Amino acid sequence: DDDDDDDEYPKSSSDDLTTDDLTKPLPWLNQNGICLSSGKLRVKSSPIQYAGRGVFATTHIAKDEVVLPSPLIAMRKEDFIIYKSDDTQEYVRNILDKSTTVGMELLFNYAFTHPNSPLYLVPTAPLANFINHGGGPMASEKPKSKGANVEIRWPKEGSNNARLFEWAYNQNHGNYFDNDYEKMKFTSNSNNPWLEDHPIDVMERSGKFSLEYVALRDIHNGEEILIDYGKLWSDAWDAFQGRHPYARSGYFRHAIGVPANFFPDNWLHVGHRYEIAEIRDLVNRALEPGVAVPLTWAHNGKPVSSKYAYAVGLKEGFSEKFREYSEKKGVVELYRRLLTEQEGYHLPSDGFSVYKPETFANNTVSDDEFFAHRYASDEWNFNMHFVAAWNKSARKDVLKALGDSGFDIAVKALGERFGYDNMTCFHASYMGVTHCDKSKMHSDIYATDDKSWNIVFPLITVDGTDPELDIMSEGMNTVVGVHYLKDVAYAIGDFGYHQTRPTAYYDPDDDSVDYGDMAAHGVPIRVVFGAYCAQIDETNVAMIRHIYDGDDPAPFADQFKEVPMREIHWDRAGKSTLANPSGKGY
Repeated sequence: DDDDDDDEYPKSSSDDLTTDDLTKPLPWLNQNGICLSSGKLRVKSSPIQYAGRGVFATTHIAKDEVVLPSPLIAMRKEDFIIYKSDDTQEYVRNILDKSTTVGMELLFNYAFTHPNSPLYLVPTAPLANFINHGGGPMASEKPKSKGANVEIRWPKEGSNNARLFEWAYNQNHGNYFDNDYEKMKFTSNSNNPWLEDHPIDVMERSGKFSLEYVALRDIHNGEEILIDYGKLWSDAWDAFQGRHPYARSGYFRHAIGVPANFFPDNWLHVGHRYEIAEIRDLVNRALEPGVAVPLTWAHNGKPVSSKYAYAVGLKEGFSEKFREYSEKKGVVELYRRLLTEQEGYHLPSDGFSVYKPETFANNTVSDDEFFAHRYASDEWNFNMHFVAAWNKSARKDVLKALGDSGFDIAVKALGERFGYDNMTCFHASYMGVTHCDKSKMHSDIYATDDKSWNIVFPLITVDGTDPELDIMSEGMNTVVGVHYLKDVAYAIGDFGYHQTRPTAYYDPDDDSVDYGDMAAHGVPIRVVFGAYCAQIDETNVAMIRHIYDGDDPAPFADQFKEVPMREIHWDRAGKSTLANPSGKGY
């Protein structure tokens, strides 16, 4: 268009991106863009045995010239594994059966890696993955000499490639571009910012960084572009090729080696597993009572979630004190009978029943009733039950026991940290299990204007086991397992996705395991307690009642018929507690 001004081009906006914002004119592209296929290369059949197709020069390419830039996908080795398909995935898509490995994806052959790094980098430029192995390092700089004629390097400082991907990598959000390229202040002495990050962080920004294929010598028109895949690859290929076809275990699968010093030191000898720093530290160092801290990643100190994954310190001895109450109330004995499926306590899938568990404890019996509900377990081997107060007297007694044990400081910690006016614990229940082969990733509370929390703490755990709870981080499909710890509560807020980690302490239906003469009281069980607490007001009362107000199996939220609520268990003035709530109509 003759009216185009070379110095003016559409500006991108974080508020309302349009087609014009995403379309750049040719002058802008010539000045700022990179070409993933410059016309200097073509694909055709390679003369190398078994290579298939290769990339060839269509013109002279000078030494040190960038032959091809390519964005990169960052992956872990396990991302390439092919697992046996699970029929239930057609209906339950958050279930993945990793028990049987079928093989490795073909994509594995195109990934660059280092033997001491968890990072695998897959080029995505159109021609990059047709570049074949050159048989080893370059033999000489003479034209058409044997060996590799290109190598990979990181984008050169100040180049369009370096600037474009520095901009992309430094976006504030993972799912869209919110920074104007034209307003970006590029660093003058440090490009390629991904080289400074931990591999886990690099994986989170997959596709937003790049490398370049650079000519090691002059390359003539018609020459095949070749790279050195490295000694590990070469040795693996020689071994594979040397075996009889019938003796091979499957197709050849091996990643490409990177040149020496290509991966920075901070990418080497590190793990790719997410670890939560607070969980690791709290094993040896108790969290201060009444303090709520965000769970953060051990590798970089960043929050697992900005709003829904916290640890809350409880008073020393809190877990034991509430367990003593639960023992006295007969709830623990009720669990022993439910989870070992004793006569009269074998609930069907999704079944529930009402009990007076104090009858088990041989003490004064009150009118308190508790219901037990077994989670749906038709499709999985899963015996989790939750037990909660059925009538008003039981509900008040549980809340008073929570307060007497010291739980008020947990409610206060969240209320003060998030600036609430008040909080109400609108539901509380026990959860117990002995075996679980699968479970669903789920959120118990959602869309309540970020004012609700599921606060979970342990009563009975089994020593020496794997983490019991899976938490999914915000903004990525990363799931990390955590152990329950005494006198520590986990607070999971709006849209806080989590699930019970598969476990097998005891399964009365599993005949393949010899449990010996294990008596009912000796069966290992896990029991935790969850309190659902929120500031309930006009912004969320309808949603909370939608989620939790009902008769099947229990009227969780029947006290919330009007606003303000009938019961307030914490307020800024300090007048409300779990044992002595305030609130209109109480």
